[in-house]
Amino acid sequence: MSDSKLTLYGLPTPNGITASIFLEELKAAYGGPDYEFVKMSISDADIGKVHNQVKADWFIKLNPNGRIPTIVHNGFPVFETSAIILYLASQFDKEHKFSYDPATDPLNYSEELQWLFFTHGGIGPMQGQANHFIKFAPEDIPYGKNRYLNETKRLYNVLAIRLQDRDWLTGPGRGKYALADIKTYSWVSKSSFIGIDLNEWPAVKAWVDRIAERPAVKAGSAVGSSS
Repeated sequence: MSDSKLTLYGLPTPNGITASIFLEELKAAYGGPDYEFVKMSISDADIGKVHNQVKADWFIKLNPNGRIPTIVHNGFPVFETSAIILYLASQFDKEHKFSYDPATDPLNYSEELQWLFFTHGGIGPMQGQANHFIKFAPEDIPYGKNRYLNETKRLYNVLAIRLQDRDWLTGPGRGKYALADIKTYSWVSKSSFIGIDLNEWPAVKAWVDRIAERPAVKAGSAVGSSS
């Protein structure tokens, strides 16, 4: 895989570590791909002042939405976290250790998409808004805080139902550690930031703890943490 050039533009945010965790899992399982990490700035104060800012003209050409993570693989840019890990799986997870083959395993592939989209359109946006209203909003808006915190907890209840008698979100039997686990873990593992106690959902906490112990998860979570 040495002839494959891959760059990850990101930060150690929930969305950012989704990409880096999966890349580290691929490296652990297959020995690659190697990738370059470029740390970006999302601070509006850096616009026009810092080259690696997500609203810089050069970056907007890669990702018109001006968000991280974004990857470029052999000149081809991919943005949106779920699209990134699905693309990486199609290129590098040839034995489907973390994914499912849509041609030969269409039902589990559909299940994978369902849980990816559940987090992409549910937990991620709702918890992200809870983060904003609880931690960053310039004024105290109780309705916003309660609305998004309660919706995040409702979605955690859905996870608890799914994980009641399973180890992983997708796959037959007790499941297989796969893309949806990585994507969802990246958000749920940060729940204490807004005061959520995972002990309220024992099955969810056990699932988070299982994932957190994986060496590739530790490595991927640390990408970009140093200055």
